[in-house]
Amino acid sequence: MPTTKNNNLYSIVLLNSIYPLSKSLNKFFAKALVCSTYKKGEHIVRNGEVCDRIHIIRKGLVRGYFNYNGKEITTWISVDGELVTSISGYFKNKPAIENIQCLEDTYTESLSYQDMHYAIDNYKEMNHLNRILLEQYYLQSEYRSFMARIPAAKDRYEYFVNLVNPEIVKRVPKKYLASLLNMRPETLSRLE
Repeated sequence: MPTTKNNNLYSIVLLNSIYPLSKSLNKFFAKALVCSTYKKGEHIVRNGEVCDRIHIIRKGLVRGYFNYNGKEITTWISVDGELVTSISGYFKNKPAIENIQCLEDTYTESLSYQDMHYAIDNYKEMNHLNRILLEQYYLQSEYRSFMARIPAAKDRYEYFVNLVNPEIVKRVPKKYLASLLNMRPETLSRLE
């Protein structure tokens, strides 16, 4: 995974579109954000590793999953412009309980745990931005929780399609989408 500390204007523009940031915080981000490139199939983090960065997907497709009884269970999928990290790994500085894998060649810009907390402690607008991002994360988590409890595969699929970025449905390999929706790939094929 090649990394560099430049060309991170994408994340700065994106973060400013969520909440206006001061020039000094923008300068801090320009220095602190790290650009990384991952190949299709490569992992950003694996179960058991400490995930000390939060990534903004500049371009790519990423899934979170865990292993259960020898099976990979997809728990979320994210595309361009979305943030990804291991919640337990990043916020608790503990080994991740999930894997984060790139489903396409993926380019991210990321911020370390230490730099995130430095920004929170030193830039008041970072607290507002952080709150907004956490609210968005919790809303997405709630939607996934509701979806998981819908008993009929057809209804679960319709709920998902009406909820998510349409790019996800177009770009995600069917086996991962079926896993996310808790159905067999054959069932998903009949519903599409």
